[in-house]
Amino acid sequence: MSEALDAVDAKILDLIQHDAGLSVAEIAERVGLSSSPCWRRIKRLEDSGIIQRRVTILDRELLGLGFEVYCTVKLSLPTKDNLNDFETAITKLSEVVQCATVTGSADYELRVVTRDMHAFDDFLRDKILSLGLVSNIESRIVIRSVKNTTAAPLGLVSPYVSAHS
Repeated sequence: MSEALDAVDAKILDLIQHDAGLSVAEIAERVGLSSSPCWRRIKRLEDSGIIQRRVTILDRELLGLGFEVYCTVKLSLPTKDNLNDFETAITKLSEVVQCATVTGSADYELRVVTRDMHAFDDFLRDKILSLGLVSNIESRIVIRSVKNTTAAPLGLVSPYVSAHS
């Protein structure tokens, strides 16, 4: 973004990241603007890429998708082509809700959500290991989630501090 964010932009971002369902009128009222200037600010934040998209967060437990696992994945041969092939395959697997390239002895860290242990075993066998690219997977089952947020830590962005920090 070419211009710096001001305190009003910060308030808008904070409101939107905690509740994307707020109307422009509600946001405008909370930040002390009328609807048109507020809409223009939101549009500018979207156009700049700071606001990537707005989503609804579902309760996975209520949907029967309460089994969560972190998997550290090591490829057999981490060549450029194999890394690209693995990443392309992972983007198509709905069970993988996060995938990151990591430092250390592994190549990737996956966060996997599924129904239960049996569904996870099927996922590993049928979708990950069948790729023929993986030499090792270490899985850690989540017992309880202590903190799970999608909110960016706006308080770390100068020159303002988030209202929720």
